Amino acid sequence: MDRFLQKTAPGVLLGKTAKQKPTREEAGEDGGMAEKRPRRETPGDTSHQAGLSWRQIRGEGLNCDYTILFGKAEADKIFRELEQDVEYFTGALARVQVFGKWHDVPRKQATYGDAGLTYTFSGLTLSPKPWLPVLERIRDRVSDVTGQTFNFVLVNRYKDGCDHIGEHRDDERELASRSPIASVSFGACRDFFFRHKASRGKPGGRPGDTVRLQLAHGSLLMMNHPTNTHWYHSLPVRKKVLAPRVNLTFRKILPKK
Repeated sequence: MDRFLQKTAPGVLLGKTAKQKPTREEAGEDGGMAEKRPRRETPGDTSHQAGLSWRQIRGEGLNCDYTILFGKAEADKIFRELEQDVEYFTGALARVQVFGKWHDVPRKQATYGDAGLTYTFSGLTLSPKPWLPVLERIRDRVSDVTGQTFNFVLVNRYKDGCDHIGEHRDDERELASRSPIASVSFGACRDFFFRHKASRGKPGGRPGDTVRLQLAHGSLLMMNHPTNTHWYHSLPVRKKVLAPRVNLTFRKILPKK
């Protein structure tokens, strides 16, 4: 992944940059960062706007930024609240359409957001439930450090490493044009892959067409335009991971006309 990483000068990205020693929450409880990895940095404190160390992830049409947004104690507290408060879909809403066939979703899902919005993906049209206080706090923290606003969140819960999500792009027509997607993770650290669309279905692919990240407890990954135009992303099965993970993807959805 090193070839996709760029060093960030102080104050030029989404938040102020401060050099810090690595901590356990960035390494994750179940395996740490990628084998080839840059020097690890973490926020200097847990305040909303100061002390964040950002990594720029750049490639052909790839534009992402990564940081640890929540320290371990705060991330632990948020994770407990999410486990207690989020209500996940059941029945027909817990199934997904793939190539015309319906399958059980290999994870739990829920949507929350502003009133009057709808979001369609994988053959499902969903209306969000009203915001939970814990989701509002996370959303507002993301907005504080990025300057972006969001009106919708998709919650995915992975009970262990057998739960997963296949390659896809978040390019639904309801998304506001050129708007970023903010991915916040809590719980088990999991491998996360980007694959360039030109390499899909081609053995081997071109050099650099696959990028592997590890999304740590309390981390924020900003997927900026035009990433979702050119790159697919996935969270593959990892049978050695025994702990749960909850991921929140905050989005800006266009209201119905």
